[in-house]
Amino acid sequence: MKFLVFLEHYHGELEKGGLGVLSKAASLGEAAGVVLGPEAREVAGGAGAYGASTVYVSEDEAFASPLPQPRVDALAALVGQTSPDAVLFGASVLASDVAAGLAARLEAGLNWDLTDLVLEGDELVGKRPALGDTVLVDVGWTGAPRIALVRAGALDPVESGGSATVEDFEVGFSDFSTLATLVEQTQEESSGPSIEDADVIVAGGRGLGSPEAFSLCEQLASALGGAVGATRAVVDAGWYPYSTQVGQTGKTVSPRLYVACGISGAIQHKVGMQGSGTIVAINKDPNAPIFDFCDLGVVGDLHQVVPKLTELVRARRGDH
Repeated sequence: MKFLVFLEHYHGELEKGGLGVLSKAASLGEAAGVVLGPEAREVAGGAGAYGASTVYVSEDEAFASPLPQPRVDALAALVGQTSPDAVLFGASVLASDVAAGLAARLEAGLNWDLTDLVLEGDELVGKRPALGDTVLVDVGWTGAPRIALVRAGALDPVESGGSATVEDFEVGFSDFSTLATLVEQTQEESSGPSIEDADVIVAGGRGLGSPEAFSLCEQLASALGGAVGATRAVVDAGWYPYSTQVGQTGKTVSPRLYVACGISGAIQHKVGMQGSGTIVAINKDPNAPIFDFCDLGVVGDLHQVVPKLTELVRARRGDH
């Protein structure tokens, strides 16, 4: 089966989400990538290490802004030229727009929020959570090209040590595709790793008691070299930015260590972090659901436990 994988890049590096999807595609068949925008040629070759045999690139000025329609034109052209069996995307704001636009343009089937892809005989089958992520259902397509949008963080990149041929291609744009103009682009300033890339996440919930108490999570995350996450209740209350939300309506993460501070562990949050390597829960309620699936549980007042834990981590690392 032939796959075409949409790869986003930022600050000279290919995004982890797309590389995870590319690795999965390469394990199922022949995988090609497509990289669009400034520095596309510079970063495209890196996709070979994750299973791409060919990477198609275009640095046309139309791709300078993160707008979906020019990218829909490019992918539609590539589908016509290469006839892939499936076009795959790692979920992001831009990728979701492009996937939807491509499905409409090609009148093709789109399955989204997938957590895995498998081959059953000659058929591609997507695994999609349902009923609050309590079950997995199989989803399929009635024709080609099959378009799939994979949940962010669901698939990890796997290096295969290969190399890719980088090929330029020309794109013809529809009149309506270049009518939109990006007036301004702003970006939240932050330090340290994002929750999608962090090996360690310290997450806070309503049990913290106040937005000011998030400083406890920030200090522990800093000591551990990790990032800070939050529950939906917390971000809805305005205690912490939406970009840090972990859960069904937030981001799916799989760090090596996940420290949950004052988080009850409702199913909506569990589905976003249950793939973590080691889960540590700190909660004063011994009946909190999170104690049913964490690896290490601490029943106690997080306002006493977390500062002491931070102090011990800093002492172990020799920090002051």
